This record gives sequence, structure tokens and C-alpha cells, in this order.
Amino acid sequence: MPYSITVKKTEGKPGQVYYPLQLNTIPLPTPGPNQLLIKLSAAALNHRDLFIRQYLYPGISFTNPLFADGYGIVTSLGPSCSPFTHALLNKPVLLNPTRGWDSAPEGPENLAKDFCILGASAGTEVGTGQEWVVVGEDEIVPAPEHLGPAEGAALPLVGVTAWRALVGKSGNAEAGRNLLVTGIGGGVAVMVLLFAVARGCRVFVTSGDEGKIERAVRLGAVGGVNYREAGWEKKLKGMLPPERPCLDAVIDGAGGEVVSKTVRLLKPGGVISCYGMTVGPKMDWVIQATLNNVELRGTTMGSKKEFKEMVEFVREHKIRPVVSRVVRGLDNLEEIESLFEDMKAGRQFGKLVIQIDAEADSSSKL
Repeated sequence: MPYSITVKKTEGKPGQVYYPLQLNTIPLPTPGPNQLLIKLSAAALNHRDLFIRQYLYPGISFTNPLFADGYGIVTSLGPSCSPFTHALLNKPVLLNPTRGWDSAPEGPENLAKDFCILGASAGTEVGTGQEWVVVGEDEIVPAPEHLGPAEGAALPLVGVTAWRALVGKSGNAEAGRNLLVTGIGGGVAVMVLLFAVARGCRVFVTSGDEGKIERAVRLGAVGGVNYREAGWEKKLKGMLPPERPCLDAVIDGAGGEVVSKTVRLLKPGGVISCYGMTVGPKMDWVIQATLNNVELRGTTMGSKKEFKEMVEFVREHKIRPVVSRVVRGLDNLEEIESLFEDMKAGRQFGKLVIQIDAEADSSSKL
């Protein structure tokens, strides 16, 4: 019987407990009307999965499979599927990693009632930590042809989050603009870098690891600074081009001191697009930001419309998500645990991936 991975509930307080992974056997699902059956080839971790295991995320399910990102092959269709879906039979697809957000630019149409993310969620039974999954035909997109399973699985949630933070929220995803991407190495930050470079932006990065800054430069960043160094913002100022000696926007997933550190670098009316706060649940705000008309814009995940736009951009520009490490086998809990350890320690650069289908070729295409 097929495998799935869930988290097992144990007693403990948020942030102190660490729910263990549990391997299960489940029946092969059958697609209903307007649904399709997908044999999953690969899945990827997100920080959300780590937060779930630490009881730091709302709406946790202990029966629905873990993980939001998935790449797989359509193997059969339920009744009443469209001709478009019929054309995807035996073809690779990506799963939309969210539910309940169609197209509204402000945010989910009914956040409290309908919106959720795949994986160990009380809002949807779907998670990609399983060998087979049934989804609605409107919840998938064809996988870009140049991506193999590992790269494809590395794309969905970080891709749509990065796309919205950069394109939908920053207002500065334009050629020649100067952007700062904080915390390079995380999946979203790396995707922001790739998207921004493809759009002709000058990208600068921060990291506490010089090796990650060097890797970012190889991916197209102009340069970067180590945020562990005192006065890193002054060093960054010296890197800005004379013809445009300011930042147009900061794409931030850290929070903390990002406002006070960048306020003198941002142009009047510059934007901080914040998609996360890994440093802590609070962000500083200083009077200089108000006087400089700096805008702070919160952003998270993205709509189905933005997901489709993002995947099409990846297809058009042949962008390859960065995969940090791949382990093989959904039943290989020891190695899957090692991916979580990488994430906890911040060792990854890019995405951590599980190759589910042993027969799938995880290598890149083209």
C-alpha cells in the first residue's frame, strides 16, 4: 500500500514540543468528478513544516499528510474533466500549494474561512508527503518542461511567495532598480534573487555566511554583506552605483532591525516588502522611516492567479530553482529528519527535497 507521512501529536507547549514524523500506509485514492490522480515524484520542505513540528503554526492536522510542494505525473482522471486536463494525462504537473485564494490582489478572498496551505492542515486533506494524491483539476499547472522532479518540487510555495513579494508588492521589479534581498540561502530569498535578476534588477544580498553571499553572486547578485558585521549597512551603501546611490526596495524575510539598518539607504518612498520575520515576531520602526515616506508592506504566499503567472515566468525564462539537497524515499525517515536538521541549523542554500518515486529521474532537463 502507498505511504504517507504525518506528524504525531505529543504533549508539549508551543516552541518546546517537537512532533515526530510518522510513516503510514494508506489506500490508493480514487479521483472523483473534476479530479485527477497524481503519482508524486518529489516533494519539498518549507519552514512552515518545521514550525508545524514545533507547534508554532495554527490549524495543524495530525492525520493529513505533511508538505505543501509537489511535482508528479497525472495517471488517471475522474469524470467530467475538461479537455485541457485530458491533455495532461501522463504528463508532469505542479500542485498549487494553497487553497481558498483565487485572484484578489489584496489577499485571500475569505481569509478566516477558506484560506489554507497544503500539508498537515486542518483546512485540506491534501499534502504532498504521500505517494499518490487526488486534487481538483483547477489546482494544478503543467510543470515547466526544463525542470526535473526535484527542481519542480522546489518551486511552488517559495516561488509564489517570492513572486508576490517582488512583483506584486515591492513595486520595483523593474530593470535598473536596486534591490536588497535579506537572508539569502532561504528558499524564498533565493527565488526572489532569481526572479529579480531575470527582470534586470541590480540585486544585493545579506547573509551571516560568506559562502552563501558568494553563491548568490554566482547566481547574478551584484554583491552582498554579512549582517553579523557591525555597520554592514555602511558597507552596502558603498556598493551602490554612483548613478543610483539608493535602494529602491528591500525584500525581507527576517524582520528585526531591517528598518533602522536600511532607512538611510532607501530612496524617498522606498518599499520594504516583508514576507516573514525569522529574527523574531516584531520589527523596529523608526521616525526616519516615516519622514522618508518609506512603505512597509506585508505579504505572504500568493493567489492561484499569481501562482500561474509565476510558473509561466519560470517557463519563459528557463529559471531553475536551487536545490540544496535531495534524499530518496518517503519511507527513509532518518534521511528526511536530516533535512529538518539542515533547516534548523540554516545550512541549506535553496530547497530541501524528497524524491518520492524511486523510478523518477530527479535530474534537470534540457
